[in-house]
Amino acid sequence: MLRLALERQGHTVLEAKDQPEAVKHLQQGQPAVVLSDLRLPDGDGFGVLRASKEIDPDVPVIVMTAYGSIEDAVSAMKEGAMDFLAKPVDPDHLLLLVARALDQRRIVTENLLLKEELAVRRGAPLLVGENASLRKVYASLQRAATTDTTVLIEGESGTGKELFARSLHALSARADAPFVAINCAAIPENLLETELFGYEKGAFTGAVARKPGKFEIAHRGTLFLDEIGDLPLSLQAKILRALEEKRFERVGGTVPLQVDVRLVAATNRGLKAAVAARRFREDLYFRLSVFPITVPPLRERAGDIPILARHFVDRFCRDLTKKSLVLSPEAVEQLQSYYWPGNVRELQNCIERAVILAEAERILPRHLNLSFIAPPAAEEPPSPWEQIDLSGTLVEASRRVLREAEKHKIEQVLHETESNKGRAAELLGLTYKMFLSKLKEHRIE
Repeated sequence: MLRLALERQGHTVLEAKDQPEAVKHLQQGQPAVVLSDLRLPDGDGFGVLRASKEIDPDVPVIVMTAYGSIEDAVSAMKEGAMDFLAKPVDPDHLLLLVARALDQRRIVTENLLLKEELAVRRGAPLLVGENASLRKVYASLQRAATTDTTVLIEGESGTGKELFARSLHALSARADAPFVAINCAAIPENLLETELFGYEKGAFTGAVARKPGKFEIAHRGTLFLDEIGDLPLSLQAKILRALEEKRFERVGGTVPLQVDVRLVAATNRGLKAAVAARRFREDLYFRLSVFPITVPPLRERAGDIPILARHFVDRFCRDLTKKSLVLSPEAVEQLQSYYWPGNVRELQNCIERAVILAEAERILPRHLNLSFIAPPAAEEPPSPWEQIDLSGTLVEASRRVLREAEKHKIEQVLHETESNKGRAAELLGLTYKMFLSKLKEHRIE
């Protein structure tokens, strides 16, 4: 009777007369729901329950028992049963419980899939390429990942700065905490502060409830500020304070919030020039550039272009469920002779388009559809004095230049000595105490 009621609802049912037969079905059939009487000719429902949970801990188990044995049903639920049915069984009640059990099973499965996807995203992203400069960048990332130092990633648009930031996070001790990214150039200035720091209810018209900001969400994790060169001056002081004091207030709030956030910033423009032009705070620049990393443009690692192109071909063939394609030698030659002003992002888009357009088994030059751009004419290198802020009096300008020269010299010697402070102090002609004082003065960690 129960099997017929379930089959009418479209369920597939496996029947077992006792515990041994039930265990056999459990091992072979992997049912989505188990329905068992507590009284069986051989064994009992408790044995079926335990076997079910041993084979699949997430399988929902519903037990059936006589009205006078409710205590047994309660005991079964303590051992992991989802629910119980009192006999005689009401078919409508049974169908309701089975539907609920299937929903529970679906939610568990979806959570597992989400966790797997999250684990993949948290893993260090695949950095494709064999160029020495790229390997040097990755080695720098690995060194930075062992610390909580603020990292500034510089590079042209499309070089994959966010990918490197995610790798840094995945390699760090904060890998299990959130990675929160925000593009400072993509959000209007009047909304950026509330995005970063959140707001209190009633802080402005439309603030009907409290909203946490990115700093709050990234607590114990990594906050990635992309295109930080576009950050409005009005916000730079607040970010500097949040970095140095690890606290801030929400917009419209008065209570300081303590946060533990590792900051990674990225820019496609020279921040030194922005500092000289008074568009970027000097103190924030020094705070951000404790550990600078420069990502090379694609044209400077031409040997990686075929490797990246084949990687993208395989990926898009898989994503678009197309049969495997190969790049013709002529297509590879054209890829390597192109200037790639849009870097890896432009190459990725180019290959995706080519995979869609290719009819046979080979990608030909015509599928790439490249509009050749000649490399820009070599320009006279800018004078180093143009990059230095010489405003103010002679004493003020001299002090500023001396301070920057000191900082760069100390950083250079630390790099040469692999952060051996004693050796660095010796090479600089300073006592160890004076050297530590200089590190503190220039905020070098």
